[in-house]
Amino acid sequence: MRVLRIVGIVAAAVAVLALGGWMTLSAMTRPLDPNAEPRYFRVRAGESVTAVAERLEREGVIRSASAALLRIRWKARGRTILDGTYQVSAAQRADRVLLHLIESLPLRQDVLIREGLWAEEVARILEEREVASAEEFMSLVAKPQEFAEAVSFPLPEGSLEGYLFPDTYDFPPLLGARGAIEKMLQTFERKVFVPLERPEAEKLHRWVVIGSLVELEAMHDDERARIAGVIYNRLERGMRLQVDATVLYALRERRRLYHSDYATEDPYNTYRIPALPPGPICSPGYKSIAAAKAPEEHGFLFYVAMPDGYHAFSRTYEEHLRNVERHIGGRGDR
Repeated sequence: MRVLRIVGIVAAAVAVLALGGWMTLSAMTRPLDPNAEPRYFRVRAGESVTAVAERLEREGVIRSASAALLRIRWKARGRTILDGTYQVSAAQRADRVLLHLIESLPLRQDVLIREGLWAEEVARILEEREVASAEEFMSLVAKPQEFAEAVSFPLPEGSLEGYLFPDTYDFPPLLGARGAIEKMLQTFERKVFVPLERPEAEKLHRWVVIGSLVELEAMHDDERARIAGVIYNRLERGMRLQVDATVLYALRERRRLYHSDYATEDPYNTYRIPALPPGPICSPGYKSIAAAKAPEEHGFLFYVAMPDGYHAFSRTYEEHLRNVERHIGGRGDR
């Protein structure tokens, strides 16, 4: 009887301890803030479940990493969390937060970067979509050599403007500027550098610069090579290109140009310099860069836009002035 009594006491003590442990564990995994809104959380490549739990605790999403890990120890055994961005909430129990990360796929977010954008405009889009801060993005755009290991093509000096290839990307929130830029440069490599047969640095840069001018001058694909031909013809004759888009780039404003704007002192203002600008003025698409590689051969030196987006081309300034009068009722320099 005495032995039975001792066994009963021990069993009761164990039960009390187990109950106390369970209650403590429940307390340590209950929601940290029942009113919290969902937030984004980025899991890094190679980060273990334990490391993720500890960071969730540090960042105020769960109360206790150890309690959460203990509660899911059987379900988490041998499991990993895919790197990427997830939504988490401090309004959930800690174990459920961890299980959600283990059992879910990272968020996807399609972000359209269209042709003809400046790097600053791309930066604003990424900031609006919570991919990266505009400041961080522009800081890295000015440091091309930081991405030398990410691609095989020769990077420009001073700025990645023109090489941030326009496309629709899976850019989840919190990806960061470096991750976004690497994807854009790798897409440029795959969709431009390789199809153009891996040109040398000087030739590639020239094509990207001319391609950026074509991108902002041509509305229709069947005119891209012809406009590129005009650019080459004027360069060969030492003529100023007089591309309005270069003035806007120099001003860093997209607006109607006034007569005084054409006198802007800037190396990108092709109304003042008889040469190409020192770098691209936007992110051109492949068709514009391909047109720069293979311009149409002709004798045109001028063109003027018509209401339908096509252009009237001319060989002489007198003919050009007649086209201007005919199509827009004013004077023009191209």
